[in-house]
Amino acid sequence: PKMRRVIGLTLLAAIPLTLIAGDLVGTITYEGKPPKRKKLRMDSDPICGASHQEAVFNESFILDEKGNLANVLVYLKGVKYEGGTPEDSAVLDQRGCMYVPHVSGVVAGQEVKILNSDATMHNIHGLPKVNKEFNFGMPKTVKQKLVTFDKVEDVFVVKCDVHPWMKSYVQVFDHGYFAVTDIFGKYSISGIPAGEYEVVAWQEKFSPRYGILQETVVIGEDSTELNLTFKRPEKK
Repeated sequence: PKMRRVIGLTLLAAIPLTLIAGDLVGTITYEGKPPKRKKLRMDSDPICGASHQEAVFNESFILDEKGNLANVLVYLKGVKYEGGTPEDSAVLDQRGCMYVPHVSGVVAGQEVKILNSDATMHNIHGLPKVNKEFNFGMPKTVKQKLVTFDKVEDVFVVKCDVHPWMKSYVQVFDHGYFAVTDIFGKYSISGIPAGEYEVVAWQEKFSPRYGILQETVVIGEDSTELNLTFKRPEKK
């Protein structure tokens, strides 16, 4: 029995630090007068308009009453990842003639399901520069198409050539340590190996013209909180 206890302690002491993992959580906010949200006109396709009971607004800048900012892509740079390619598919849906989600991250090689939940025609046009551009129609009878992005790439646009207001933003990573803020501006990235990392926050209205937010953070075995704030640029 004593021998077993000693072996157990020896094995525990030999566990490398890289196996220690922690979480990164936080809230992304905005400081300053927000831009006025633009109402979308869907008159060109009656089916699109009929999909909504209330007015629909542009999704490029969604802010709640407390200044919390949705659709911000938060991710780590310089992180080692041994998780491999996710078996679960990422999903990009066309619902109510809007892309859902509006902003997303995927892992290189991961299957991406593009869905058509609308009873109308869409034409999906992906505009990556590193990966292969794609452009195909999805009539209302075609409910699913599959694509993959094999190479890491910064944010690019996926749009609909039939409905010009439809845009989605996708970034391709070589790791799984990324998240997109919800309607309350909150994000959570779990299982990060212990270490020091550069954290990046991307928001479509601020990049690339006004840059992105970056900050260094140290991850241990506990949950680390990092809150970041975008600020309205001063007029020159």
